Amino acid sequence: MPRQTMIVVFEHLFHYLIVLLAGLTATTAMADSGVETLAKDLEHPWGMAFLAEGEVLVTERPGRLLYLDLETGQRAQVSGVPAVDAQGQGGLLDIELHPDFSDNRQVYLTWAGACGDGNATHLGRGRLTDDNQLADFETLFVATPCVESTKHFGSRISFDGAGHVLFTTGDRGERDRAQDLEDHNGAVIRLHDDGSIPATNPFVGQANAEAAIYSYGHRNPQGAARHPETGALWIHEHGPRGGDEINLPAAGENFGWPETTYGREYWGPEIAPSEKPGTIQPIHVWTPSIAPSGMAFHNGDLYVGALAKVHLARLRLDGQEVVSEERLLEDRGWRIRAVESGPDGNLYLLTDQANGRLVRVNP
Repeated sequence: MPRQTMIVVFEHLFHYLIVLLAGLTATTAMADSGVETLAKDLEHPWGMAFLAEGEVLVTERPGRLLYLDLETGQRAQVSGVPAVDAQGQGGLLDIELHPDFSDNRQVYLTWAGACGDGNATHLGRGRLTDDNQLADFETLFVATPCVESTKHFGSRISFDGAGHVLFTTGDRGERDRAQDLEDHNGAVIRLHDDGSIPATNPFVGQANAEAAIYSYGHRNPQGAARHPETGALWIHEHGPRGGDEINLPAAGENFGWPETTYGREYWGPEIAPSEKPGTIQPIHVWTPSIAPSGMAFHNGDLYVGALAKVHLARLRLDGQEVVSEERLLEDRGWRIRAVESGPDGNLYLLTDQANGRLVRVNP
């Protein structure tokens, strides 16, 4: 073996041993037999929702909603989707089915939409018909104030099983918005499924606070998943230079940004301390940043997509504690935007590319 090749081999072995001994992140390759591309030519796909085994709706950021039959390869565009402001990180974003979808056929979307002198994260719903239309589509909520920005829309949707829909908003690149209770940006928003505000929301009746806010101090949450046993909502959010976080939103709580962070300014200096009285600590932090997007519980583990570090993270849990982390699919070079546990017992991923993929993974 050539000397240079031996050096490279030993360097890789040394790194792998250090990772194992330190209990840090391990990297695991996956056999090709466990990874299957089911659809290509998806333009920056962002979210997906399964109608049944083998049938899925996929959002594309430029503003299209697609119906895909994974068995036949049939693909159709769903009409009735709202107009989107597809600039930068904005466009058509997440999708979720109402918990009673089999009866009411309601599909919920979030999107970046024009408003005022800028744009905002919107939430709306429509009824899916047999001929691939979203009928009677209505906007339920607009995260105001509208902002002249093309980033940090947040935008994952979750239902809590008690008649509420929650969705995340980013700070729109203007960090102080996340601490302003008169501003919907940088928050988790909680509504009744018809868009009205629950009387039990933590800031209802409080002066100088928006009643739709459930928790605040969030930078840009792009992952949300319900714990299969506890029902608790878990989210993750982008840090700046480092400091990506996993958080468990709680009513009325402040999750710190930008008054606390484990990240730094992109040019190096500290932004704020990592802890401050009155703010909630994350249960897990990534430094350096992986740029997380998409999240799903699957077979007892938590899976998170990574945009910057191009991998699928598998986090093993003991209650709310992350006890180990493993990197999967790192050799594929995929920016993983969305992660879902499918009805067939497999994981499904969307890759964020102009020629994006829908991928089935058996981990």
